[in-house]
Amino acid sequence: MKQLKRVLLLSIFIVIVGIGASLTLKVAIGVGAWDALAQSFSYLFGIKVGTIGMILNISCVLGQWLILRKNFHFKHLLQVPMVIFLGMVINFIFYDVLGAITIDSYLMKLVLFVIALIVLAFAVASVLILDVVTFPLEAFCMALAKKTKWKFAVIRQSVDIISILLAVIFTFGFSLPSTLREGTIIGMLIFAPLLGFFMKKIQPLFSKLGLIDVEPETIEVENPIKVVKPETI
Repeated sequence: MKQLKRVLLLSIFIVIVGIGASLTLKVAIGVGAWDALAQSFSYLFGIKVGTIGMILNISCVLGQWLILRKNFHFKHLLQVPMVIFLGMVINFIFYDVLGAITIDSYLMKLVLFVIALIVLAFAVASVLILDVVTFPLEAFCMALAKKTKWKFAVIRQSVDIISILLAVIFTFGFSLPSTLREGTIIGMLIFAPLLGFFMKKIQPLFSKLGLIDVEPETIEVENPIKVVKPETI
């Protein structure tokens, strides 16, 4: 019963993640590095961004299998239905619900972007605290860190750097709309503190409700530059 509650809550929070991610895409003032790469691929190939997210994230799951082999367990496979569900939510919200809406005011875009980051931080923090399944990119980087003995933060930030470089190359090489803008910087500055804030609030609540047995260690947020944002697409 407890596990069922956790899975149901996870599904709800994944929907909220999809809504937040879709809103950041809709206002079009910049997204995170990995999300920017996904959106650039979407522009380049004419495939829905949620579908591109599914492909990239499932590739990360495949990468985990190649690295972990015998240590690849059923819990890792749970990432696949999660990212498929998330991609479907993003496609529905971004294209069907928000598709016909036009936002002309830059101030409104900025406000909506900050609201979306708050929503995302809350939902992502909840997913991390529940610990039913891990975001594929972070899980891949963790697996690679174990295999190579490199630090997780170094590998994860290297992925961001490569994603940014590829997004820039695609943007200028194929005259695509820019996916890296001021919103990218705003997200880097405020998402980590928001994530840490919500995790500190959610951990004792979930523990009190009996959803988690042991409170997982809170993500370090004293230096936002060192904190890696779990990617949502």
